[in-house]
Amino acid sequence: MKTNLFTAAVVLLFLFNACTEDDVSDVKYNEMSLAAFMDSGQDNYPDNYPDNYRENYNDYEENPFIKVSDQPVSTFSVDADGGSYANMRRFLYLGQTPPKASVRIEEYLNYFTFDYAEPQNGENVSLNSELSSCPWNTEHYLMRLGMKGKTIPENELPNSNYVFLIDVSGSMNSPEKLGILKSGFKTMTDNLKDQDRIAIVTYAGEAGVLLPSTYCDEKEKIKAAIDKLGAGGSTAGAAGIITAYEIAEENFIPEGNNRVILGSDGDFNVGASSTDELVELIEEKRESGIYLTVLGVGSGNLNDYMMEQIANKGNGNYEYIDNAKQIQKVFTHEFGKFFTVAKDSKIQLTFNENTVDSYRLIGYENRSLENEDFENDSTDAGEIGSSQTITALYELVLANASPNEKFAQFDFRYKKPNASESQLIMHEVNATPTNISNSSENMQFAAGVGGFGLMMKQSEYQGEVSKQMVLGLLGNSLTFDPFGYRQEFVDLVSAWQE
Repeated sequence: MKTNLFTAAVVLLFLFNACTEDDVSDVKYNEMSLAAFMDSGQDNYPDNYPDNYRENYNDYEENPFIKVSDQPVSTFSVDADGGSYANMRRFLYLGQTPPKASVRIEEYLNYFTFDYAEPQNGENVSLNSELSSCPWNTEHYLMRLGMKGKTIPENELPNSNYVFLIDVSGSMNSPEKLGILKSGFKTMTDNLKDQDRIAIVTYAGEAGVLLPSTYCDEKEKIKAAIDKLGAGGSTAGAAGIITAYEIAEENFIPEGNNRVILGSDGDFNVGASSTDELVELIEEKRESGIYLTVLGVGSGNLNDYMMEQIANKGNGNYEYIDNAKQIQKVFTHEFGKFFTVAKDSKIQLTFNENTVDSYRLIGYENRSLENEDFENDSTDAGEIGSSQTITALYELVLANASPNEKFAQFDFRYKKPNASESQLIMHEVNATPTNISNSSENMQFAAGVGGFGLMMKQSEYQGEVSKQMVLGLLGNSLTFDPFGYRQEFVDLVSAWQE
């Protein structure tokens, strides 16, 4: 393990930012948890490693190159999560490389907002595309697909019915877990309208209702309830989920925003606790019209795989909260993500064999769909929030570097929030490829993020990618950076020791 003054300073800063002084008084910090946290960046944990310090990831096999002559159509669900990126940042701050199984490159890309145009003509999503040379393989090309959910003005946001579902089991007893969640939920409470409602459900050995659904004109009452949270006991996560959905259904707002927000380290151990059991439960509940956001916290026993999956299956998204800045990002700067504008969003690319020889989708390994699923409105897919951008990268081998025909047909299908039938948007990918150095900032930044993700994934497809290459791409794409997250990424990569 790399240990240095930089690491020590960042750890202290992390703990300082993780919670307020009031939060610290409610939870006892366990030094063994931090020690395990700093030692946990391994692909395979030793047999004698304590069970409660094992982090759970699923290592999806990378998408291969596919010949267009064999399979011209590529279909997948959008992924609006950002959890994998924030989790990676946690490891790098501690001087470690994240376990490669934790790396989902699509979540690195979609952690960031891109400078995409607003939707037009009554649509809730806009589409764009771009082609350039591939920086890590000069014989290949990159194709960027961009999507943006329409921005709902703040004064037009629908009224909301939230249920905060908070894990208060013994494993949550530290400021990097329960402490940081308390800070986040109080921040969110301050951002809500008086007409919005919040209920609070907690679970440890069993589920309990800490606060019945309460209008947000009583913000101090809501925050006082959050302040009372303390941790202890086992983890009956399934019981908590059932109770939270029951309360959300009781207070359902037709045409409104109805959402459960689960905060946990994912260490469920009472009742239905396997990933398959919880996914089945969530799949039943999503039919109620209630969305799900999952917030992962902590280290040592983080069950990233389970939380990402239930968010995926519950019409929601998954974020990891590692510090105070991330609280501001999730609960303030990107507040619009809590308001879905496009549900069951799917992408289908049909490549032109005359211009494209083969293709490889970078990331999205666990979002693959069968081609026939694209037009099947009963097939679950991803959600896009207000103002949220989604980016996907394909690496291409071209059949002709200067074609006169289109490269691909980019079809996008989605449902508006209260609709049961999907609608189709079509976009031709026909732009002439440019050199990556002459491409847009959106393209160069996406290539930089994607290249860094290949390095973290220890990908067999990373080619000639390097830290210097990544920094060069990122450095050319900082004009659009409204909250400084791109510059923060540059600083993170610069400090990273290969």
